[in-house]
Amino acid sequence: MLPPAQLVSIATAVPPFCFEQRDVAAAAHRGFAGRFDDFERLSAVFLSSGILRRYAVRPLEWYFEPLGWPERSKAYLDGGVQLFMDATTKALDRAGLTAAQVDTVVTISSTGIATPSLEARVAGRMGFRADIERVPVFGLGCAGGVTGLSIASRLAQSRPGSVVLMVAIELCTLAFRLDELTKANIVATALFGDGAAACVLRTGADGLAALEMSGQHIWPDTLDIMGWSIDPQGFGVIFDRDIPPFAEANMKPAIVGILERAGLGVDDIDRFTFHPGGTKVVNALERAFSLGQGSLNHEREILAEYGNMSAPTALFVLERVIRAGLPPRTLVTAMGPGFTATCASLKRAA
Repeated sequence: MLPPAQLVSIATAVPPFCFEQRDVAAAAHRGFAGRFDDFERLSAVFLSSGILRRYAVRPLEWYFEPLGWPERSKAYLDGGVQLFMDATTKALDRAGLTAAQVDTVVTISSTGIATPSLEARVAGRMGFRADIERVPVFGLGCAGGVTGLSIASRLAQSRPGSVVLMVAIELCTLAFRLDELTKANIVATALFGDGAAACVLRTGADGLAALEMSGQHIWPDTLDIMGWSIDPQGFGVIFDRDIPPFAEANMKPAIVGILERAGLGVDDIDRFTFHPGGTKVVNALERAFSLGQGSLNHEREILAEYGNMSAPTALFVLERVIRAGLPPRTLVTAMGPGFTATCASLKRAA
């Protein structure tokens, strides 16, 4: 068997505009209260979300302007290109590599449409070689960072010695909608932020940890749980079921099944690292996996400091876990549209 790919480095980046949650709540009140009878009741989510601040590619007032696909797409391209370069530059620096040494780049994003895709748009400025292989992936949502890590690890493993870069970029704030008077839109306005994460993987090199296994589980008849609706104004968020109770009831059996197929069990995992979709989701996962209250401290910290950034968020948590001292075996997991559970196991380098 080929040796597993090594996670050589990981880095994160956020855009320049920082939104304090209290300011977003006040702006949302200004935008929705007079037009949406149920807003006052739903607005409690701004306080209960566990979020203190978030980052965005545009200043707060921009989101109150008339916005359609052209305005949102320009913000996606401008912000996505810069975040790609910021996160990638840091990850390559930490790996002691240059952009010219990257053989394959996997780009994960579901919050905008770019053709050519983001990695092509930055290729010249980054210094990628002309023969770099590009793998842009759309539609994974919140599961994208973990699934992207899995895809990148298999690509690195298939060509020992090659350098694979994985970049997850999501600009969730571009889906804020003043015209959507729905519970889902209010919740999204209270939760989502923008950010990016980049990972460098390589086989046959020293690294932080080995990607020893990965897997996914898709639940039948769950397409309505999470996703995008699409109309002339842009993306609109879909939350048609209550996700925390679904996660509490279904996440552990799915992860147990994935681990069993790899010859592992829950007791073999020293640290579960979850995508913190919201405070209620984090609490539900602690209960589901019988973790002590506060076990998911890094998840709560990332949620408080950055909000839910979709795909990169689990990698923000992983970066913090690594910084604190990676345990022998860490399982990184997330849930996303499909409705899907995804996970990857990292075994700490000796």
